[in-house]
Amino acid sequence: MDEFVYLLNLLRFLVGFSILAFASYTDIKTRRAPNILWVIMGVIGVFFLIADFFVMDLSSQIWYLIFIPIMIVLMYVLFQVRLIFGGADAKALMALAILVPFVPMIYHFPLTVSLMPYSWVIFSNAVVIFLVMPLSLAVYNLAKGNLIFPQCFLGYMMPVEEAKHHFVWPLEKIDNGKRKFLYKPSLMDESEVYAAFQKQGIHKIWVTPKVPFMIPLLAGFITAFFLGDILFILMRLIL
Repeated sequence: MDEFVYLLNLLRFLVGFSILAFASYTDIKTRRAPNILWVIMGVIGVFFLIADFFVMDLSSQIWYLIFIPIMIVLMYVLFQVRLIFGGADAKALMALAILVPFVPMIYHFPLTVSLMPYSWVIFSNAVVIFLVMPLSLAVYNLAKGNLIFPQCFLGYMMPVEEAKHHFVWPLEKIDNGKRKFLYKPSLMDESEVYAAFQKQGIHKIWVTPKVPFMIPLLAGFITAFFLGDILFILMRLIL
């Protein structure tokens, strides 16, 4: 019977990985992911749940089943209050709540197991991975010799003309003829900021990438299946 459970979980991984990988690709290219992807993921997840009924004792998994609608409502609320900025990200997490409700054991993986529902594990893994980005940027800027705080943790230098055609936000602005750090870049009119720099004859500025959350979500999905709950692992190491 375990072999059937392992097979179902392997299929869950292949379906989730394929859809999230494609969504990441379209998100990078167009900053959009087709809604049909999450419908497909959710429908396949329902069929997997039906199959689980025949190979698992679902009465022992009731907490994970109850968490499916909880996760869906939670993601909707987080999107409405703008803690999750992308509608596709919220829909992906809703679909993942259906696709991967239980700990997806595949032989000896994941290496560590927590008690949290697995859609939440995927989400928390993605957040942890996303928060590692500032360190990666700092290392990159250290190698380039650009260590201006806090910009070095948030972005990198780019020619103004290139920035106009990339998915980035300016991290600085011209204020009274001086360059100043831009605390909330997404609230500024990018074209006006770039025009002000070009008027001053400044050709290279600090920018921050508009990184789609779909990418760390894909990484969170992969690590959840093979490593487990990153946050749980970190807490164990600390305590």
